[in-house]
Amino acid sequence: MKAFRSLLVVLLVAALGILGAQWLGQESLRDLGEVVVRAGGNDYIATLPQAVLALLIASLLLWLSWTLLSAPFRFWARYRRRQGRARLIDGLQALERGQWQRAEKLLHSAASDPAVRPTALAAALRAAEARGDGAAVGRCLQQLESLDASLHALLSAERWLRQDKPQQAIDALDPPALQPLPPRGLWLRTDALALAGRAEEAYGQLGALRQQQVLPADGLAALETRLALQMLDEAGDVNALAARWESLPKALRTTPAAVSRYAVRAAALNWTDAALHSLEQALDARWDESLIALYGELPVDKLDSRRASAQRWLQAQGASPGLLLTLGRLAGGQGQWLQAEEFLHRALAQGAGAPAWDVLGEGFAAQGEDALARQCLVNALRQRRGEPPLSLERRDLRQQIRDQAVAEERDAHGFPRLPG
Repeated sequence: MKAFRSLLVVLLVAALGILGAQWLGQESLRDLGEVVVRAGGNDYIATLPQAVLALLIASLLLWLSWTLLSAPFRFWARYRRRQGRARLIDGLQALERGQWQRAEKLLHSAASDPAVRPTALAAALRAAEARGDGAAVGRCLQQLESLDASLHALLSAERWLRQDKPQQAIDALDPPALQPLPPRGLWLRTDALALAGRAEEAYGQLGALRQQQVLPADGLAALETRLALQMLDEAGDVNALAARWESLPKALRTTPAAVSRYAVRAAALNWTDAALHSLEQALDARWDESLIALYGELPVDKLDSRRASAQRWLQAQGASPGLLLTLGRLAGGQGQWLQAEEFLHRALAQGAGAPAWDVLGEGFAAQGEDALARQCLVNALRQRRGEPPLSLERRDLRQQIRDQAVAEERDAHGFPRLPG
């Protein structure tokens, strides 16, 4: 079928050629105009269609001549491109296999092709970094600066971050000519801002990161939480702390990690009312052992009101080791050592662990009972090692049984329920 189609095409072209030749030979074509060319004292006269056809044939012959003459050079250039791409592929494979010197040699050879030069130099830079050759890295960066400013900035920022110099990384990514940054640049700048102690600016880039889909949803959520907590830690005054707290999503403001960071920073800024209120509100909404432990550890006054709140929670959370430890701390801070000791022993019975032993030892030391204080500190050390604690010498069996007892738990309707 193909041969038949080819024969038809050849016959059609031949027929068109014959008809065209007959048409060009007609005398009536002279009415369309004549072209006269004088050369060497001779006149060459042709009709306008004949002259146009001759010009087309001459152009075709020139094109064919140029194609034939330039064919060796094109074949050589094509061969070099194929060789360059083969060296690039081999170099990248060697880089993945950890063959640093071979990879660097192949990639520098592949960089002779302008089409792949930036990619090859970037890969050669990574091979030089893996070898620890700083001079070779510098040379690659210098060549990249004139070839691809964006790629040069990304690689420079990565290098500064590995050297723990976030400000230099930010400076490398901030030139106006590089804006807008590609997705990888946004991620590097966010990381650099966080390391430089500018979490609020880094938090402001989360929208762009989400839009560019730089990270998966889980990774972006973890980054948002990390930046939000760091942003609270970096608040310089109560106004900045309040503004940053309000800018957080509501779901994040209810997490124990965010509440604890906010409370600690507020207490450090002497905003004690906000610190205590945030903890109390979070504990009323959802009980959390870490928050109730922090409620007793905050270096703020108002021991009476804090203990009253803790006593109120004790009715529903009698088996909470964190609450019992907090009550022990607060009672000790009020100078009521006997009550503090009882709360601390109950906390130990419920599994409060080494922190309760530390507080108990400090209390015994303050009371002048050095032997018991040493026993408590030894028990704290043993529990941190995963070893069982030793019984205190003066705690008899009746007292230990009382330590194990917890308050009765009741639900919202007043009916008793099982602990926990």
